[in-house]
Amino acid sequence: MEHVEFVYTFGMDKTEIERKLREAETGVLSLARGDDAYSIPVAFHYDGERILLRFGVEEGGEKLSFVEGTDTASFVVYEFADDDSWSILVTGRLVPASDSLDDTAINERFIPLRIFDESISDVEPELYELRMESVTGRKT
Repeated sequence: MEHVEFVYTFGMDKTEIERKLREAETGVLSLARGDDAYSIPVAFHYDGERILLRFGVEEGGEKLSFVEGTDTASFVVYEFADDDSWSILVTGRLVPASDSLDDTAINERFIPLRIFDESISDVEPELYELRMESVTGRKT
């Protein structure tokens, strides 16, 4: 592997991490249930103290069963642009959000909910809090 290209990365400080979390709108959430893994893109909002994740939930969907079966979730937020890149990894427990937001507040904090083959009336937005146990950031 002498011809493989490498790029050095550096740790991000708390201020950089918080700025990137405030600016970003989506990330990838990884869950596990037994021997099965489940990763999904998800919209989020960071308010300086916590990460709120917004799920689109439909009856019979797998998402909530994986949420319930996961002790520690992993959440990755990243951006890659040529030579500049960064990523933040957050791990922690997922719990239903303690506060409920009305439609206006949800629309102010999150990008529009992406619907695939479902009927809009079959999808319910639900908010979860990722209780941040560890947060690490790297950049080039």
